[in-house]
Amino acid sequence: MFDAFDLPFVQRALWVVIPLAVAAGVLGTWIVLRGLAFYSHAVGTAAFPGLVLADGLGFAAPLGALGAAGALGAGVWLLTRGRRTAPDSATAIVLVGCLAAGVILASDVFESGSNIETLLFGSLLVVGDGDIALALAVAAGTLLLTVVLGPRWLARGFDPDHASALGAGGRLLDAVLLGAVALAAVAALSVVGALLATALLVVPAASTRLWFRRLLPWQAATVALAAAEGAAGVWLSVETDAPPGATIAVLAGGVFLVSAVGRIARTQLKKAALAPKLLASVFCLLLLLSGCGIGDDTPEGKVPVVATTSHVADLARAVGGEQVSVTQLLQPNTDPHDFEPRPSDVTATAQAHVILANGLGLDHWIDGVADRSGGDAQVVDLGASVPVKRAGEGGEANDPHWFHDPHNAQAAVERIRGELAKADPAHADAYARNATAYVRKLDALDAGIRRCFAAVPREQRKLVTDHDAFGYFTDRYGIQVIGAVIPSQTTQAQPSAGDTAELADTIEREGVKAIFPEESLNPDVARALADQTGITADHELYGDTLGPEDSPGGTYLGMERANADAMVRGFTGGRRGCAIRGIG
Repeated sequence: MFDAFDLPFVQRALWVVIPLAVAAGVLGTWIVLRGLAFYSHAVGTAAFPGLVLADGLGFAAPLGALGAAGALGAGVWLLTRGRRTAPDSATAIVLVGCLAAGVILASDVFESGSNIETLLFGSLLVVGDGDIALALAVAAGTLLLTVVLGPRWLARGFDPDHASALGAGGRLLDAVLLGAVALAAVAALSVVGALLATALLVVPAASTRLWFRRLLPWQAATVALAAAEGAAGVWLSVETDAPPGATIAVLAGGVFLVSAVGRIARTQLKKAALAPKLLASVFCLLLLLSGCGIGDDTPEGKVPVVATTSHVADLARAVGGEQVSVTQLLQPNTDPHDFEPRPSDVTATAQAHVILANGLGLDHWIDGVADRSGGDAQVVDLGASVPVKRAGEGGEANDPHWFHDPHNAQAAVERIRGELAKADPAHADAYARNATAYVRKLDALDAGIRRCFAAVPREQRKLVTDHDAFGYFTDRYGIQVIGAVIPSQTTQAQPSAGDTAELADTIEREGVKAIFPEESLNPDVARALADQTGITADHELYGDTLGPEDSPGGTYLGMERANADAMVRGFTGGRRGCAIRGIG
């Protein structure tokens, strides 16, 4: 039932959760007592611009988050100095400024964001030594501050004016408390993420507040509850294969609800009769959930392979055939730029004999998953093996969408064949036969796409897409890229008003006939731009991911054939299509 605690990544997670429970439990009582719940939530959310800066400039994410959180704390402290602005109002004002700055930095300055979602929502399954050290330091610092300044914080919480008159401290004490909360929120990034920091910093203290009135027992109970919720949340996330940060947050909310009901039952109902039933129900629920645990689903005798993206998984299945069992981490029509690993993903990675990644930054998160999983397999970066590389962000040859060139796909197939043969020499001949057969299909695909575009006048081959994902495809088949709704190779950037207006002018000037939204992205902006310019947006493309299994883009070959067909139809106003036979 509790085998999850034997997993290396779960043990590392507990090394972060337990120290943070100490910090959150102690600080949470001050947050509830001083009415800082909104501030504690805002300070995590306000980390966004700091995360963008850290990602864009290449320094440690916690430093960027701490800087942004410190800016929020300083702003709130300054705005409330004269008591002309209420703390909640000051927090809201500064928070709006932080979020606006983050959006501008992410969209217009760095055009990035692929590493930020993990920190906004937490990634407890891939914590590193730095996360553990930060959690321990925050816990120690919180205990030290509470011992030294706790009585003064308590005095100011009840009567600030009288406390100041008695020499209990002033605004500097408030600044120290705000700073401690900000530091704890930054440390919570790896556990529940910036957006769910309240689940650690506020909810446990609010739950125990219903039962305790004296400060020290309240703090001890809050630390114990936060630790229990953290450990139980990690366990439940493994058993139910849910994101651990969100699981901890939901569990904390459920405990608060049970506490509130229990408190009401104690005073208005007959608590003695209700409590056993309630506890029995919770215990039965936990037993039921424990039956949903994850395990080793690899069929006996097959080589376990993990592939990060849908197209890499499809290539692996084509080469591996019946001899392999492929675990695909990213599901169809999901954005690889925005991914949080589930417990089953980490477990599958630990058990894998071969780990295949797209590489070149599209699935950067797999390195952390592999390192923390406890497995022995090394990550195979297929992007490093392809013969054709395009310039990406910063002018380097790091555009990660190499797979849209069938010649690159052939190189990836050969690399996969070699890795499978190395892991399973007994079936090396079968892998070679499968790879050879698939390369023939890739040759047929390439020749078919060339024939289709040869029938379209070059001056009509003008492409506008959701984001800059088709450079390899356009280079190979002589297509002119006019622009993209999101002028970046990551979907996490946002189009500015100026970019959109400029793209609309270019579309009209160049005589573009169609905008091509992507299946995995929200098409609203592309369609609005099409309505504005009087062209069509009816032909969708597969950019970063394959489509569902039963869709035209459910396989790599099908994806590229469907993309070619959509482009030809869009370029010709629907007068022509692209049919390619002989590839399955």
